[in-house]
Amino acid sequence: MEYIGEKLMLFQPVSLAEMEKVHLMNRVDTKYTTSWELLMSLLEEMMEAYNVQEIRGKRISHYQTIYWDTRELEMYFAHQNGRRTREKIRVRNYVDSGITFLEIKNKNNKGRTQKIRIPTSCWPNQLDEESIAFLQANAHYSPQQLHPHVQNHFNRITLVNKEQTERLTIDTDISFENRITGLTHVLPDLVIIELKQQGHAFSQAKRLLAELHIRPVSISKYCLGSILTHPGLKHNRFKSRIMQINKQINHSYGYTPGTNG
Repeated sequence: MEYIGEKLMLFQPVSLAEMEKVHLMNRVDTKYTTSWELLMSLLEEMMEAYNVQEIRGKRISHYQTIYWDTRELEMYFAHQNGRRTREKIRVRNYVDSGITFLEIKNKNNKGRTQKIRIPTSCWPNQLDEESIAFLQANAHYSPQQLHPHVQNHFNRITLVNKEQTERLTIDTDISFENRITGLTHVLPDLVIIELKQQGHAFSQAKRLLAELHIRPVSISKYCLGSILTHPGLKHNRFKSRIMQINKQINHSYGYTPGTNG
């Protein structure tokens, strides 16, 4: 972590206020997974074209999230069953800035993600009256159907291109806790990168990722955390992706092909 901190100090900083201009609430998201070693190479190549978000002197921020789902895990199974139109509901705590949002993310059948959110105090287990009203007005699921399912913790680096048309988030030190099973799982060697763009325009980050052979992988932290902390949960759709992740970081975290199908 000290080494990556030194690397980030070579980037030009951008403030949280400036980042408000680059929210990209209606966007195309592309996820990638890689190793620490390749992350270092990627950062080396991005210094000229990207700035790094800095909050209160920090360039690595701590996040924690609770994903809500129905008792039957309908939102998880929408992804597992390959539905192109999907919804996620989460409460995200931006620890360093002291802000918590209730967020609804909807993905349409054209691959675009739209996110809406409100500030909230409903951490970690209860929904306040304003949050309930927000869900009733905007979510496909009623508040009465929803329960806390998977919680995660991670550290995030946020880069933005000089033109402020795209963001790249880089998540490390990821851990999960399942509110149903009580199981936890830690992924110290995994790096999850997400490129967020208004459309499919040229992206310097996408070019650099391709040059480093860092390939897109379609799996969310919610689905990954669900699989790793819920033994027996059906995840046929994700088996090849988890094997790809294992191969990339040359590290096994408890998954054996042919189990938990």
